[in-house]
Amino acid sequence: MKIARKRYSLYILTLLAGGLVSLLVLAIIAYISNQNLPTGPQQDQRLEPIDQARLAEALQLQDSLGDTVWPGWGKAEIPVLLWNPQTSFLVGFENPPADWIPVAGDNFQGATYYAQPTGDSQNFAVQIGDTWVSSMATKYEADQFMQQVFRDLLPDFVEPVFPFRLLILNSEIQISAVLHESFHVFQAEQAPERFAFAQTAYATDADYWAVDPQMQADWETEIEILIEALDVSNDGDAATLAAQFLQQRQARRAAANLLPALVDYERQIEWLEGLAKYVELTIWQAAAQQPAYQPLPGMQADPDFKSYQTYDQRWKQEISQARTQANTEGDVRFYYTGLLQARLLDRLLPDWKTRIFEPDVCLEDLLLGVVSP
Repeated sequence: MKIARKRYSLYILTLLAGGLVSLLVLAIIAYISNQNLPTGPQQDQRLEPIDQARLAEALQLQDSLGDTVWPGWGKAEIPVLLWNPQTSFLVGFENPPADWIPVAGDNFQGATYYAQPTGDSQNFAVQIGDTWVSSMATKYEADQFMQQVFRDLLPDFVEPVFPFRLLILNSEIQISAVLHESFHVFQAEQAPERFAFAQTAYATDADYWAVDPQMQADWETEIEILIEALDVSNDGDAATLAAQFLQQRQARRAAANLLPALVDYERQIEWLEGLAKYVELTIWQAAAQQPAYQPLPGMQADPDFKSYQTYDQRWKQEISQARTQANTEGDVRFYYTGLLQARLLDRLLPDWKTRIFEPDVCLEDLLLGVVSP
């Protein structure tokens, strides 16, 4: 018996020692990797070549496959503003206001582009003069933001050996994000009153999240029904689940005594951000599934570009993220509920995009028309 205990103890010690050695090796690898993380722009007076390559790829993707995702958007000529904390760069904009200075000694695809010091930067559609442009941070800034979130949370002794390289985004995320914001420009141009009205829904933001805690359990059910509706193989089952989703939504709002303005908050943000999220992921899917589509040669030099082949993994991550939104405050919830409804409409009402820009038509209205004609 004593021999068996000694052997067992030795086995446990061996496992512990092996685990500690593995942790030490991983810590050393992470420490070395952290010494070689990508650095920022070598100079801030012009767009880095890698940023130009990613932007060129985004524009080609929109031009080549955009109309298969949303008719009319693919060929829309939409200027882009790429920014870092020091400088904002304006591309595809003819004769901008005087405070935008031509970038000396450089061009983007043979055309002049412009720069100015970064002010109140944001990722959205913004107006420069009377023109809407797609505004997005460079990929390096997005990566830095993610890393800083973790640096703020980690103890000082953990930070040097935390594997920050795992937080570096695939380039497809930034490319599709540029197109997300580009679609906001399309919304603003195609349905200006509707776009402006959707933004006014944010005036009730604080009131909505004050009520939200009592709705979270019902939200979990609501989101799960939408996800299940996308997973079933039979269209009839998908339509049945769509009806259950609408019933659950109505019951949740009634149980919470949700005021009409707060109901409209949900509907308008789903229209505004859910549609853009739909475009962001559907254009990525199209690039992954279209054998004829070829990324620009310049993307071969981008170590973070995976030729769109990580789409399936990304979709699983997005579904996982959608599930967390029931218990998370913030408008991101409606990015996902809008996305899921749009994907369901692709299946149940293929021509839904011809109606969604009409006044007062929201995603749930179109679903209701399918299940209750």
